[in-house]
Amino acid sequence: MVQERANGVSLRGKMFTLVGPEIRVGQKAPEFSVIAPDSSAITLATLGNKTRILLAVPSLETSVCDLEVKTFSKRAGELKDTEILVVSVDLPMAQKRWCGSEGVSNLRMGSDHRETSFGQAYGVLMKELRLLARAAFVVNAAGEVTYSELVPDWSNLPNFDAILQAAKDAQAIRA
Repeated sequence: MVQERANGVSLRGKMFTLVGPEIRVGQKAPEFSVIAPDSSAITLATLGNKTRILLAVPSLETSVCDLEVKTFSKRAGELKDTEILVVSVDLPMAQKRWCGSEGVSNLRMGSDHRETSFGQAYGVLMKELRLLARAAFVVNAAGEVTYSELVPDWSNLPNFDAILQAAKDAQAIRA
């Protein structure tokens, strides 16, 4: 049976149930499968044995998600040998269109619209809306979660500095 966490996140005071487990620092990162804009499969394994930042966003078509992804795109140059994957339930062609119109080419996009594999594996699927809650996870080269942030009210942004620092720390351990 799939785990559900009532009142897991909110949007301006309205509470939503999260489907899946709470991901904690130190645990092995769960596998998942999402669809790239070119229709290929993206899994944790296909991202390689490097530091990975996994970002869950409700929809690229919202102003907060738009700002978050553009900010990560701008700041991605601060990281070396790090893969950044943005996952939403937007259709792959919508993700491709958004990236093209916004000039974002240095992040990978993954659509979780078909199976909600990522949402359920990382405990960020909002049951009532079938959208992903805003969250960020850093996974080191060994496949361990070194940072986990679930944004309590998904109208807010994640902690960019903490996420990037966690990725840099994961890199330093590998070096």
